[in-house]
Formats: sequence, structure tokens, C-alpha cells
Amino acid sequence: MEFEAQGRRMLVIVAHPDDAEFTSGGTVARWTQEGGEAYYLVCTDGAAGGTDPSHTPEWLRATREREQHAAADHLGVKHVNFLGYRDGELTPTLELRKAIARCIRALKPDVAIIPSPERTWVRYGLRIHHPDHLAVGEAALAALYPGVGNAWTFRELLDDGLEPHTVPEIWISNTNAPDYPVDISGTVDRKVEAITKHTSQMAGRDSEEIANRMKPRAQEVGAKYGMAYAEEYLRIIIDW
Repeated sequence: MEFEAQGRRMLVIVAHPDDAEFTSGGTVARWTQEGGEAYYLVCTDGAAGGTDPSHTPEWLRATREREQHAAADHLGVKHVNFLGYRDGELTPTLELRKAIARCIRALKPDVAIIPSPERTWVRYGLRIHHPDHLAVGEAALAALYPGVGNAWTFRELLDDGLEPHTVPEIWISNTNAPDYPVDISGTVDRKVEAITKHTSQMAGRDSEEIANRMKPRAQEVGAKYGMAYAEEYLRIIIDW
């Protein structure tokens, strides 16, 4: 499968700190390794993550932002933008859609990775059905089409000098109908290493335990395409 990163810009749009690493960490690592630029847009503050009652929302907010920066740096991400919506209470409002559209118009990426707005029943449990994930998927897809490419959608963005921009490719993760694998055989270890940066979310798990949980999943996806390890997406090409 073609994978063209050199000189191109990728934006990964997620709900929480650590979502990008779990869904697309190997893809991002390969993208930056092969000469592309990668950016994150994290929509919530992450303050509801974790189960330790001693962790206050204020502590989690600051800690998870630091952890996200550390993980992004490890993968070669150039910048992380936080929208700061309250974790666990996100809905696909026009306000969220416009905030995402603003970021896309400012960055003008060639590829956007977003979570799926659909429910996908898989044996790995309900994590991908977190309502924040579904809300970001719905809002991001609406922002990508027609929000960022239509001058008259959120026309106040024009007043801020943000011109319309059509993102040529949208890659949707955790979808019912994946059709585009990314070979991460050379970057799966960096994916695992990036996940370990999210210490507050790992409940004491060490890197070996995380690898034992994550690598078999990537291996299972890769086996479908004749690859050792892979991440997969539904790839939408916007071709006018």
C-alpha cells in the first residue's frame, strides 16, 4: 500500500491525551520518520482519566498535558494543540466543529486522522465507544466536510484570515470498514514507548506488559495484509 509522507502534513484529531498513541502511534512515528510533519489536536482536558481517587481533576489536567507532550515528542510530533473541553462531557456541537475547523484551516494538513463516529463491536471492549470519541469523530468529519472547504461555513473564520482548505485525505480509525493498512513493523516499538509516557493512565503497568497487550493487536491487524504489524483505517480521498 502506498504511504507518502515526505513533505506532507498530518493532523491527528482525538478526544483525550493518549488516544493518538493507542490508535495511530505507529503511523505517526513512521510518518515523521519518513519526512512528514505531524500535529495533534486534543479536544478534551483529560481530567476524568484514571481510577486513582487521589488524582484530582486539576492534577490530572496538568499531568496528562505533560504526558501528552512527552509522548508526542517521542514520535516526532511538531506541535500539540489542546482545546480544553471537559473530559467525559463532550458532544458534537457546532462550537466543537468550528474549533476543529479553525485548527484545520490554520494548519492546512494533507491528511487528517480522526476517530470513527460509528460504534464498532470488537472483542477488545468498549473503550472505542467512549462518548467523547464518538463526538470527536462526528464533529471532525463534519468540520472536514463541508466545514473547512466551504467559505460560507463558519464565515467568521474568514474575518480571522483563515481561508478555506480541503483536506485531500481523511483516515478514520476504529471503523467498521477499514480498507487502508499502514505497515508499522519498523515503528511498533516506538508506539509502545510513546504509550508508556502516559504514566498516569497505565495503572502501574511496565513497558513489557504494555507491549504484551499492544503488539498482538497490531500483529493481528498486520496478518490480514501480509505485514508483521499494522494499523488500519478507512481512507477517504477528497477528489474534486
